[in-house]
Amino acid sequence: MQLSKKAEGFSYQSFAQHNFRMIPQVSNLSDEQIRDIEIVSQVLPFKSNNYVVDQLINWNKVPDDPIYTLTFPRKEMLTDEHYQLMRKTMDAGASKDEIKKVAHAIRLQLNPHPAGQLEHNVPMIDDHKLAGMQHKYRETVLFFPSQGQTCHAYCSFCFRWPQFVGMDEWKFAMRETELLIKYLQEHTEVTDLLFTGGDPMIMKNKIFSTYIDALLEADIPNLQTIRIGTKVLGYWPYKFISDDDADDTLRTFEKIVKSGKNLAIMAHFNHPVELSTEAVKTAIKRVLQTGAQIRTQSPVMRNINADPDIWAAMWRQQVNLNCIPYYMFVARDTGAQHYFKVPLVEAWDIFRKAYQQVSGVCRTVRGPSMSAMPGKIQVLGIGETGGKKIMTLRFLQGRNPDWAARPFFAEYDDQAVWLTDLKPAFGDKQFFFEEELNLY
Repeated sequence: MQLSKKAEGFSYQSFAQHNFRMIPQVSNLSDEQIRDIEIVSQVLPFKSNNYVVDQLINWNKVPDDPIYTLTFPRKEMLTDEHYQLMRKTMDAGASKDEIKKVAHAIRLQLNPHPAGQLEHNVPMIDDHKLAGMQHKYRETVLFFPSQGQTCHAYCSFCFRWPQFVGMDEWKFAMRETELLIKYLQEHTEVTDLLFTGGDPMIMKNKIFSTYIDALLEADIPNLQTIRIGTKVLGYWPYKFISDDDADDTLRTFEKIVKSGKNLAIMAHFNHPVELSTEAVKTAIKRVLQTGAQIRTQSPVMRNINADPDIWAAMWRQQVNLNCIPYYMFVARDTGAQHYFKVPLVEAWDIFRKAYQQVSGVCRTVRGPSMSAMPGKIQVLGIGETGGKKIMTLRFLQGRNPDWAARPFFAEYDDQAVWLTDLKPAFGDKQFFFEEELNLY
């Protein structure tokens, strides 16, 4: 099918069922599958577009196609209890308000803001809470521009799903740059600013460039790197090719680089298929020509990419396109984690077997890593001492910078999927960082 170069997005909520079926590929779904989409998307956000539907999903393999699973809700993404509750509510002919109330109650049980990001990461300035920022690690500030709080398509594993479900009390967003600039000027330890969301690249350049111009004009000496966390290369590469402001966006990138700042595009690619189209290859080439670098990252997820061969192929393809493999994450403890989760021991085995298949230029990648409450924690491997298996971990980043690069040990547990599932090894009562962590 010929791809339109104009993004056409859709969700279940924006289509009556008969219109939803008019999308040629979607019309192949059974009535039950479409009903599941309707039910699950009342709780977890659903949005896709014509590029994903036409170019990335193999509809002959649906529902097991990885990109379909990545973007389309399915029954198993809710627990059976939550699914049956929502289905019963809808089958009873509940009003929209009643459905929203049930959805809200379910969402409260899905750990909407993991790793303390709402309670512990939001900074203050002049007794004013900066609700559009997070500052967890000393050198890096996250910035949530208000007009970048959606995406071209939503990932079904997304750990920031509260941004998209109309729950303003859980939403990070910030319109003004004045306080951001003041914060960066006062906090000279900050070297990196990460634009995140949602997806900052959903913004038109005339909006995005106002943020960049203000930052560059402020001439903040300690600000060395501007990062952009984005899925746009995977979900809508035409942002950099044929959108009406594609060239302007690339010129803004060039302006950042020419100012002497490092520009890093933190690109989310979850499967090699996303790197296979001519559009994404062209978009990557155009972005790199601005002087920006592209670093790639993804969680390891059951039903999508929990296979070392997939990761090895993805890293090789990224390097062949002059991107830098950066992180393999563990699916966060939020949303549909029960569907995507991979035990930490298995995630390490996937990482190790993939790592063994690639050359040194691919081995810039780090993982598997958990973005947990105390910091980014990497599973280094499984060892044995005194006839007992142990798990070796270390901090890649910590709330206390002194924790970084420090190894620590946990009892072997092949069922553990998150840091909180682990117990300290050697009979210790707590991990070395826990006493200080309790002070945050």
